[in-house]
Amino acid sequence: MAPRPAWKGYLKLSLVTCAVELTNVVTHTEKVSFRVLNRKTGNTVKRIYVDAETGKPLEEGNEIKGYELDDGDFVHIEEDEIAAVQIESSHTMALDGFVDKASIQQIYLDTPYYVAPADKVSEEAFAVIRDAMAGKKMAGLARIVLYQRERPVVIEPLGKGMVLTTLRYDNTVRQPDSVFGDIEAVKTDQEMTDLAELIIDKKKAKFDPSKFEDKYEDALLELIRAKKAGKKAPKPQAAPKPSNVVNLFDALKKSLSDGGAAKGSAKKARPAAKSGKAKASAPKRKSA
Repeated sequence: MAPRPAWKGYLKLSLVTCAVELTNVVTHTEKVSFRVLNRKTGNTVKRIYVDAETGKPLEEGNEIKGYELDDGDFVHIEEDEIAAVQIESSHTMALDGFVDKASIQQIYLDTPYYVAPADKVSEEAFAVIRDAMAGKKMAGLARIVLYQRERPVVIEPLGKGMVLTTLRYDNTVRQPDSVFGDIEAVKTDQEMTDLAELIIDKKKAKFDPSKFEDKYEDALLELIRAKKAGKKAPKPQAAPKPSNVVNLFDALKKSLSDGGAAKGSAKKARPAAKSGKAKASAPKRKSA
């Protein structure tokens, strides 16, 4: 069964327009999920709206959205009034600028969606826009109203289709300096950096998402299987805690020796005499 589109509308490049639809890239249908039950009866429970002042449940159809004013009063807004608010980006994504996707900082990237032509008539125009962006190796910037919010987006070719990624507004993103600003500048020892680089070389790999394993999900399934069989929950295996204080130089050397160094990387290592010198002063370099 084909996934239900998250949005339908038009993609526009100058005077060229085609009908498109967005589909969620991420699915959670296979994940473990739990229902809330009544512990005594085992029945499922449901949430209901309750009047905050009277404590009485609301009758169906009596709920309404409200926007709170500074004085504590609310402006009542009906669902159909919200649905009636329409701007261009409610139904059309106009490509109004093009950038190198790599120039967009990762902290601004939010949620991805697949973009596909919505009908046969739109396939040719869709392909022209897609292939033109692929030829120039550029991504398009646009805006879209999605889930009652206008969001900036970046759109780029992906195989026979395209992928759209919603972007975060600048005023919603904490800038790195607000978190990293208090980190003191540290002059690192070149020999230790070289050792760390050798470890990276040893662990170099190709990106393969099929090898990602959700170990927490596996542990939940193991718990469920045990409970279903009437057995006790598996005893949790405590992960070994790293030492709070380590000799950084020795830790790097041990990490490199575990499993052997990368092929051909030994020539990057420094002479043993210098290694001994660094080791003698190593106790001063400690990390938490």
